Amino acid sequence: MPPAKKKARTYDAAKIRAAVIAQFGHVAVAVRGLDDERLARPSGVGAWSVAELAAHIAWIADSLAAGLARPPAAVPELSAVEWPFATASLAGKIAEAAKETLGGAPLSELYERAGTRMGEELAENPGNRVLDLWVGDMTLADFLVTRTVELVVHTDDLNRAAGLDIPIERQALAACTRLLADALALKAPGGSVEVRIPPFAVVQCIEGPRHTRGTPPNVVETDPLTWIRLATGRTDWASAVEDAQVRASGERADLSALLPVMS
Repeated sequence: MPPAKKKARTYDAAKIRAAVIAQFGHVAVAVRGLDDERLARPSGVGAWSVAELAAHIAWIADSLAAGLARPPAAVPELSAVEWPFATASLAGKIAEAAKETLGGAPLSELYERAGTRMGEELAENPGNRVLDLWVGDMTLADFLVTRTVELVVHTDDLNRAAGLDIPIERQALAACTRLLADALALKAPGGSVEVRIPPFAVVQCIEGPRHTRGTPPNVVETDPLTWIRLATGRTDWASAVEDAQVRASGERADLSALLPVMS
């Protein structure tokens, strides 16, 4: 008999909404305090400056609001856990759309407009609303989980590039960590390696002998931010292991060939 299909993870929709709004608010406060020197620094995200990265984060909220303002799609085509694999081909299109939408307005204006629009549209739309998206039609509830990934990852980018200390909402960090961990398990299904990211996620992946009792023979353990950086290509496996940010034991406990999960 084939193994039972793993049940998809569920998220508390109200908490995810609150986390998305709060995280965007944290970034908005920090961006308003950036001086010209820090805005001109390289962001570490492609060729973007810190100013361009900050503008992109405003676009994340603005585009969510715009999606909710469009007529809904009929049925969802994509789940949250499938989203990381559908984004790579759209990077250039997203960058161009963001540039056109934002139009070079001052960052304070962009954040005020985007935050207001996002808040108003979220208040008017239920989680089962299906958004018509380039990446594939998704329910609002699922798409908001993916927004935690965008916001957490780029908050971390801003913190490192501009020397900031923008707080990361616990619910947003948890959802981001879990989604990327589940995406790894989807990318490399199996039960031979246990990946632990306390306190938020434990997944099994990679084909091979399945562990059932006692201490697993192949274990990878790391903290949420290190996992997120690995999963999105912000750091590499060898460096994380060498710096003791990742603890890997067992002959199969090498995830280098599977990382980044999303690029």
